[in-house]
Amino acid sequence: MHTKIFSATTLGIQAYLVDVEVDISFGLINFFIVGLPDASIKESRQRIQSALKNSGIHLPERKITVNLAPAHLKKEGTLFDLPIAIGILQAIGYVKMNPEFLQETVIIGELSLTGAIQPVQGILPITYDITQHNKKRIIVPFANAQEASLVPGIQVIAVKNLVELVMYLRSEIEIAPSKASPLEPDACESSLDFAQVKGQEHAKRALQISAAGNHNILFFGPPGTGKTMLAKRLPSIMPKMNFDEMIATTKIYSISGKLDHQGIIKTRPFRSPHHSISHAGLIGGGSCPKPGEASLAHNGILFLDEVTEFKRNTLESLRQALESKDVILARALQSVTYPANFLLIAALNPCPCGYFGSTTKQCICTPIIIQSYLKKLSGPLLDRIDIRVNLQSINYELARTQQTDLKYSSAGLTQGINAALEKQMQRFQNPSYRNGYMTAQEVEKYCTLSPQAEAILQKTFTALQLSMRGYHKILKVARTIADLEKSDLIQLVHLQEAILYRSTNIS
Repeated sequence: MHTKIFSATTLGIQAYLVDVEVDISFGLINFFIVGLPDASIKESRQRIQSALKNSGIHLPERKITVNLAPAHLKKEGTLFDLPIAIGILQAIGYVKMNPEFLQETVIIGELSLTGAIQPVQGILPITYDITQHNKKRIIVPFANAQEASLVPGIQVIAVKNLVELVMYLRSEIEIAPSKASPLEPDACESSLDFAQVKGQEHAKRALQISAAGNHNILFFGPPGTGKTMLAKRLPSIMPKMNFDEMIATTKIYSISGKLDHQGIIKTRPFRSPHHSISHAGLIGGGSCPKPGEASLAHNGILFLDEVTEFKRNTLESLRQALESKDVILARALQSVTYPANFLLIAALNPCPCGYFGSTTKQCICTPIIIQSYLKKLSGPLLDRIDIRVNLQSINYELARTQQTDLKYSSAGLTQGINAALEKQMQRFQNPSYRNGYMTAQEVEKYCTLSPQAEAILQKTFTALQLSMRGYHKILKVARTIADLEKSDLIQLVHLQEAILYRSTNIS
């Protein structure tokens, strides 16, 4: 007998339907799986046979052929165990699902040898995308229920073991569809607050601008000036995620297997990879490409501490992501695109000893050593960073100060950010769009300068020998500064502050 069960797999963050065709015929007792399966799928024969036996189901001595279609689509992982097992049971008549039920249902799951159904990766993008194929129901492992039920408009049937699923398919028991808990964005739960950082008000102001308009930022200065402290507190002032951002981010973590069954990502990611990370670890890669840190930071923050300690070619791989907001991983048989819309915050010492330009300690590095050290940050990469901030050590009196200006606490900075977000929402009519994303046409449309600001910008363009990218980034930052001040027009003081952040030299 022959039957067909619908399942699905992922390629990048997109899901594709897979027809699990099962044929039972007379012949030598054997079990074949075809259709471009990987090694883990070929091994499913032993898992399925043991799971069926240990669930009290005995297969007839027949030849079993399983085809995963379309054959040209690469399949990997263990998520086809359950649909193959159910396809076999349907083909031998152990379960009898009507054609309409089969047509409307997608089955996903890994089987253990005991018949328990184990969680799999990529449930959220699969559930999200199969609704476009007129599927009304998905059967998933119980541990994936919360994740799958985030998608509206589809029934999620969560099962713990093969026996339970068989009883459900034979109408011996009923299983109520899973329901998701209410989705509300979470504020950052960290106890870190900008009020805990003594001094460095100019750096806090720069981070406020960065968070409000999504502008990449670079901190440089001697060790112990607070670069890492400030960066780690940036999540406390980042805007809350909206529903679309939560779903997009969760899809990436689902594919990567990093959800830990928490259901959904409600706070913006903060990724801080070590400087020894490989190119594939940062951008993504593998024979079947998986997301790297750049994509795991999607809709959040990518913090590169001691950025000059990273390999130069690893850093250069970020250039495309910073420009296009995605990562394209090309392989011989396939090309995968992962979103990578992150806010980059980088920190570095100005030289190997760390004290070049310090007001408190003398540098022992030669000019050649300093130049070689800073060369890891190429001009094109540096050109993609909107804001540069020089930090210096604070004095004793400030260090002993007990009170911090509430204006520069996380709560105080957030008030200005909310005002800027409201202005951007009115401007772009998109809750996720920021000034830092503006195209050249949008910069010309929305970055209107006062006559005094126009005159200064003309002189600055020549004096700093700005590229067009640098010119546009100054205007984008100035637009955000004006939004923080609730100003429709970019005034001279707004532009001057933006120019200061751009003209600061790291060497």
